[in-house]
Amino acid sequence: MATSHAFSIGDFKVGGREPLFVIAGPCVIESEAHATDMAEKLGAIASALGLHYIFKASYDKANRTSLKSFRGPGLQDGLRILKNIKKRTRLPILTDVHEVSHVGPAAEVCDVLQVPAFLSRQTDLLVAVGKSGRVANIKKGQFLSPPEIANVAEKVASTGNDKIILTERGSSFGYQNLVVDMRSFPIMKKLGYPVVFDVTHSVQLPGADGKSSGGRPEFIEPLSRAGAAIGVDGIFLEVHDDPSNALSDGTNTLPLAQFRPLLERIIRLAALSREWDSQ
Repeated sequence: MATSHAFSIGDFKVGGREPLFVIAGPCVIESEAHATDMAEKLGAIASALGLHYIFKASYDKANRTSLKSFRGPGLQDGLRILKNIKKRTRLPILTDVHEVSHVGPAAEVCDVLQVPAFLSRQTDLLVAVGKSGRVANIKKGQFLSPPEIANVAEKVASTGNDKIILTERGSSFGYQNLVVDMRSFPIMKKLGYPVVFDVTHSVQLPGADGKSSGGRPEFIEPLSRAGAAIGVDGIFLEVHDDPSNALSDGTNTLPLAQFRPLLERIIRLAALSREWDSQ
């Protein structure tokens, strides 16, 4: 695939010919103790494997299926928790932003601001994220074709901020199903930005459980392997120590016990892919 430009997140670089990096964590902050424990455990595994790692967790999930679904601790308390995690672990932090007014406060704490797939055409939000100076991780909407993400990236880049990551999370296939077109990765990579494969959201079945989304977690590993083999810059995984009791996205989440074995396998595939591309 084409080579993206590289830029720094924390004390490492992503993109270019840099090694595979990983974004992982629980879907939402359930408590400070749980989020901190997950960050420490995931960070330790990534460090042991020599992987560049970004911790992710949302302070608010504003797009839950049901009004009664758990959304998280909210902006103020959530950012306080993420700030404490960053200070304790020294890990780069990623979180979602859903409103323009949230961008400034989130940028004071987090290294990467993520624009959710459902909001990937919201011009004011994209421009605000660009102006923040933070890395922008743009989730490609389920309703967008791969070439259309160029228009989305342009909105952020118009601010002079080219620290942009493009993330594939599947496309709507009929009702309550998502599929991943592997052609999207080389198409998006030609835009010159690092490309990430959000594997766990790609196995989601949106709204399939009536009041919440379902999922097919048995496909997390084969899709992760496919993404590593095709040469993505990064892999995105929602990980939980007890998915059956997770307060959000448990049905499409990777169990913590499977995190290291999965990474061990895809690291080798990613290295082979980069070796092939360099020939």
